[in-house]
Amino acid sequence: MNERNHTIVIEIFLLGFKNIHKFKILLFILLLVVYCVTICGNLLIIVLVSCSRTLHSPMYFFISQLSIFDIMLSTDIVPNTLASIIAEGLVMSFSGCITQFYIFGASALTECALLSVMSYDRYLAICNPLHYAAIMNHTLPHSLAMTCWLAGFLLAMITEILIFQLDFCGPNIIDHFFCDLAPLLQLSCSDTKSVEIQVSITVMTIIFTQLLFVLGTYICIFFSILQISSTGSRQKVFSTCSSHLMVVSTYYGTIIALYVAPSRGYSLNLNKMLSLLNTIATPLCNPIIYSLRNNEIKIAISKIYFQKNPLKDQRQSGTG
Repeated sequence: MNERNHTIVIEIFLLGFKNIHKFKILLFILLLVVYCVTICGNLLIIVLVSCSRTLHSPMYFFISQLSIFDIMLSTDIVPNTLASIIAEGLVMSFSGCITQFYIFGASALTECALLSVMSYDRYLAICNPLHYAAIMNHTLPHSLAMTCWLAGFLLAMITEILIFQLDFCGPNIIDHFFCDLAPLLQLSCSDTKSVEIQVSITVMTIIFTQLLFVLGTYICIFFSILQISSTGSRQKVFSTCSSHLMVVSTYYGTIIALYVAPSRGYSLNLNKMLSLLNTIATPLCNPIIYSLRNNEIKIAISKIYFQKNPLKDQRQSGTG
């Protein structure tokens, strides 16, 4: 009997991190702390951008959107990873595994598009400041963010549909801490070329095109900064885009190492470490980079703090 679009595999067993019996509690606590700080840090940025009038600008709106995806990505990966560390493995339903990969893929693609939009925003602000307000009006940032959302989730849906066309007839063991594409395709007993071609085209189109776009905008920004005569003004302008440049470098560096560069020579442990950096460390770094290196966010935090502590504010003003 020939049944199409049905799978024999109904459960997936994630091996997670093997041979960590002595360190599993330490690793669990470390990842739990990282996850809590990631959620709190990104939520703080979202709340600050929503509540503080000084942060009601396109740049901070895009930063808050980036924080939403960081929360989504971390929540998609980390809770199951923590469970697999404690249990030394994790059983997931096949549909749950596919859903985890879909959210991961959609978040990654949307974040790539969002980073490109953020670089375009910085390009307009620095290279074309006189027309910035007219171009980046109230509606355009929301339209650009919505386009990023739709593009990321629709492109990930194409991959999802192609995966559902495959037959999975065993084995059902994935040597990873989440359902990534490569180990998932290894479980299929069908021809996976259509999925691999579609993903390759998407990666080449999205990753490289947007990376080139980001590099192009920052080359223009760099030459504009060089034309500023005042050293102080030059440093101030550069500081407005240096945080974004650090985020872009971290994000694209891990993506290229994982999905673009040849991975045959990578050991499984190295691949897991790179995935850990991409899915857990990067969402933690984003709020830290933007909060520690951004004076306006620091000021917004201090204003909220002093609103909640008026006595301390009066003491400081009295002693000043």
